[in-house]
Amino acid sequence: MKELILDHQKIAHTIRRIAFQILETFSDESEIIIAGIHGSGSVLAEKIANELRRIDELEIKVVRVSLDKHHPGDRTPELDIDVAYLKGKAVVLVDDVLNSGATLMHGCLPFLHAGVKKLKTAVLVNRNHKKFPIKADFKGLSLSTSSFEHIEVVFEENNDRAYLK
Repeated sequence: MKELILDHQKIAHTIRRIAFQILETFSDESEIIIAGIHGSGSVLAEKIANELRRIDELEIKVVRVSLDKHHPGDRTPELDIDVAYLKGKAVVLVDDVLNSGATLMHGCLPFLHAGVKKLKTAVLVNRNHKKFPIKADFKGLSLSTSSFEHIEVVFEENNDRAYLK
């Protein structure tokens, strides 16, 4: 059984709010790197970047982070950008849902090794079931769920939504 927890309008509003929070946090930067964990995290990163571009003329670059979400520690995450470019940059690492924290924890590694200036995290839904000491700096919805429940985020043109299953 699926329960709708975020509809298209709420997700759009949440993305706009997160974009404003990012701008406030990085107000002293001339460029922000929005890095999305492959899959829904990358889609959400693009949506946040587009919203940032709508409300400010700041330079926004979107980066894709590839890793195995089911076994994030099995291989080093890969970026679709030369890591040397990231040195001294401000980065927001984005994923759709924060479950245990393992994906975001491993997704941070390339940015830490690159010597970024500032690294923050953003998620659409924070499940509050972390096994690792990582938090979402920018979050859409915090939801306490049982470990047996699952959050599904669906991005479709004009029909974004999130379900609790």
